[in-house]
Amino acid sequence: MSETADPLVLDFVEWIAREPRAYAEVIATWKTSCPRLTIWEDAADRGFVARETLPGIGLIIAVTEDGERLLRTNGR
Repeated sequence: MSETADPLVLDFVEWIAREPRAYAEVIATWKTSCPRLTIWEDAADRGFVARETLPGIGLIIAVTEDGERLLRTNGR
């Protein structure tokens, strides 16, 4: 990966990597009123996390293979 990793994106992907998180939990935990601070949207746009629907659980956010690679590359 040639681009420099954003520390907040790294923190977010690392948090998601601990366990898939319910969409509502992600929104509640990482919400912001600043339209320029869109950490979880940036991580999703870059392919580090993805939305999935699990039967009986609902919509979750989980780390992708690219997200796992990002964490390994950055010593996380």
